[in-house]
Amino acid sequence: MINFRVIRIGDIVKNLVKFGILVLSIFVVTRFFVFVSSINFKSIIDSKKTKIYDKTFFELLDENLDGNYIREKKDKENLISSEFKSLILSFSENDNITTKNVDEVLDENIIDDSLDEVLVSPSTAIVAEHNKEDVYNCTYSTVKIRNQTSVNLTQEMLTPDVEFDKSNIIIFHTHTSESYTPTENYTYEASGNFRTLNTDCSVVGVGNELTERLQNRGINVIHDSTFHDYPEYNGAYSRSLETVQNILSTTQADLVIDLHRDAIADSTYGPSVMIGEEKAAQLMFVMGSDEGGLSHPNWNQNLKIAIKIQEKANEMYPGLFKPILLTKYRYNEHLAKGSCIIEVGATGNTVEECLVSMKYLAEVINNL
Repeated sequence: MINFRVIRIGDIVKNLVKFGILVLSIFVVTRFFVFVSSINFKSIIDSKKTKIYDKTFFELLDENLDGNYIREKKDKENLISSEFKSLILSFSENDNITTKNVDEVLDENIIDDSLDEVLVSPSTAIVAEHNKEDVYNCTYSTVKIRNQTSVNLTQEMLTPDVEFDKSNIIIFHTHTSESYTPTENYTYEASGNFRTLNTDCSVVGVGNELTERLQNRGINVIHDSTFHDYPEYNGAYSRSLETVQNILSTTQADLVIDLHRDAIADSTYGPSVMIGEEKAAQLMFVMGSDEGGLSHPNWNQNLKIAIKIQEKANEMYPGLFKPILLTKYRYNEHLAKGSCIIEVGATGNTVEECLVSMKYLAEVINNL
């Protein structure tokens, strides 16, 4: 028996179409892989990397984001790029750092030794030895005041809401020959009890240090080293008055400092404070008033400026200053807006300790 199979034309056409599609698919896939294999992906990636490296983060945001919010935030806050770049450039300009990348700057921690600025306030501790407990009866903020007048000091009188120009500073010494406990490096021939004409070992040498420190910070200083207490001690304030008046006749200055040493004339008293690893003589403002009978209409303004300076010192180097002493006497402080006496240590201190104090006092004044 013979079997016959009927072949329809429609089935033949259908199978031919399927076969054609298969062949075409194979051809397309083959061509695709040939095309892909011919592409130099490394070159494309390198090109893209170069474009990315040559652009800032915000330039890439501008190219790839359409939203206005991100762009507005970028414009208002300048979040990363320009601020960080400015910071590094600031380091480079101020510390003479050559062009380096961020890691090199941070790793090397470069400091220019020619600058004596104290970048970070060190810890401080008052030295109890050869010192006395602070005596005061009035306070403003962190500032302690020993008020020896009959004036009731109100908070309004103590608020340091006064400005002064520190571009010109006058330093002088009514008691020019005041000296300190001798050391190996600062031995001197005495001209009296803790007095000497050797200016390296007296308050004049301390004034020289303060002058140099301030001048290094761009502040103009006139330091007068005229002897007002030698050969005769009495009348020293009258002679220093004439000296300062002559200076002020040609040079305008708001801050006029009469640099002294505490008057106690033995080695038992030498107030000091440790600032980091350095021992510094403590300082004290002696401020006058008009209760002694001499005209002194601006004494309250003088006091406000002293408080302003000491408040900054207490912020930076607590313990550098002892309480302000407000007295009945004028002490020639009527001559300028910011006239004051600053006592640097006492007879029990050394010149070395006083020189350290001037380093930090200059930093305080510079930061006002």
